[in-house]
Amino acid sequence: MEQARTALAERIGKQRAGDGDPRALVGEMRRSVLLVPVVGGGLWSAWSGGVRWVCGFTDEAALARFALSHASGDRPMEYAALLGARIVDEVVPSLDGPAGLAVDIATEDGSMFFPPAAGIVPDAVALDVGSEGSGR
Repeated sequence: MEQARTALAERIGKQRAGDGDPRALVGEMRRSVLLVPVVGGGLWSAWSGGVRWVCGFTDEAALARFALSHASGDRPMEYAALLGARIVDEVVPSLDGPAGLAVDIATEDGSMFFPPAAGIVPDAVALDVGSEGSGR
């Protein structure tokens, strides 16, 4: 039996199919509780393309797919449950350098990246805001 998809996973699917509303997707991400792996007392993140990506998952099944691909073996992966808004409004600005949010990165055809751009992260840390508004 397939697990019901979260509202955010549904919106990601629509967006990836070319049938989504980007603003509604960002709104759904902000309202959603995401599971973020905790490693060594901090939130798990990865660097790619010069951006530090905080990795969040829409449900325990998506987190489990990630855990299997990152050698946690049969040990449970510790995680924090955080609102997407808290991640992009508080966590991302606290990190050194450009940062964004990557959702469900181990889900084939189901991942979505929320880059450090205006309308997603605070303007002070958005890369597409003029230098007078950029804190980086």
